[in-house]
Amino acid sequence: MLSVYAFDVAGPRVVEDPDEISDLLQRPETVVWADVLHPSPDDLALIQREFALHPLAVEDASKHGQRPKLEMYDNHGFLVAYASTAADRKLNEVDIFVGSNWLVTVHEHNASGAHFDITAVRERCVRNTNNRATVAFLLYTVLDELVDTYFGAVETIGDQIDDIEERIFNDLDPVRDERPMQREMLDVRKSLLTFRRKVVPLREVLLQLLRDDLTFVDPSAHHYFQDVLDHIMRITDEIDNRRELIGNAVDAHLAMVGNQMNQIMKKMTSWGAILIVSTLITGIYGMNFREMDLLDWQYGFRFALLSMLAVTLGLYFYFKRKGWI
Repeated sequence: MLSVYAFDVAGPRVVEDPDEISDLLQRPETVVWADVLHPSPDDLALIQREFALHPLAVEDASKHGQRPKLEMYDNHGFLVAYASTAADRKLNEVDIFVGSNWLVTVHEHNASGAHFDITAVRERCVRNTNNRATVAFLLYTVLDELVDTYFGAVETIGDQIDDIEERIFNDLDPVRDERPMQREMLDVRKSLLTFRRKVVPLREVLLQLLRDDLTFVDPSAHHYFQDVLDHIMRITDEIDNRRELIGNAVDAHLAMVGNQMNQIMKKMTSWGAILIVSTLITGIYGMNFREMDLLDWQYGFRFALLSMLAVTLGLYFYFKRKGWI
């Protein structure tokens, strides 16, 4: 789905006819923003023709899975970033083409149908452009809204880690299968690793913008991109903190499971020590010898039973006092 917006002295407006794009681009005072959601081959062909996009950049936009980057071509720049969707906190690729007086954003639905919602971007541009936008401001707004989606995703992961920690220390059950929790912790670690791989490289993209690698961005907009860079640095710190927390949670869980196993083995060893004395007495008097002390004594059987009971109770209370049972 293709949506086109024009910003000029007449104010922001929606462009209904895509064929009007080429005429608008001829006006230096007009800034054009085209957003393409779930592009079809025809949509990609249209924006390539209207904005004179490089074929390699269009090919990258049609095949998602790239790392965040900024590439320069003759008449435009190509930027790859990722946005987190509010519905499922998954990261969706957003491809951005930047020209002298135009901006093109291309993004897809993810597997659950969620996508980067540009409504907030559009409303912010309309509200803050004073009847005219610049390419730098449009690019900043897209990147700022895109980066702000990371905070909710990281907070969700943080809440999941807090829940895992709570269950580790409060719900450890000796008869429960711990594999589901281990699998959940592994999934969290994978999510954080994926998140870091798709977010942290955006820091280099912002540094390139601050170095004026993208000539279409006015240097006067540097302080805006510096603000986005600060947000990226905060997100990077949060991701690293969450990775350390889940690593500590994994270590704590393994330690708790190991300690639980030690307690079980301690109890089994204690009961084994208690029963082995009775077994020893029974084994001695079960030997096939004719001449044995107390063998012909009329109270010998009762004495053996009382001896086993006394030793069993004595060892039981001893291990009980030691906390082994």
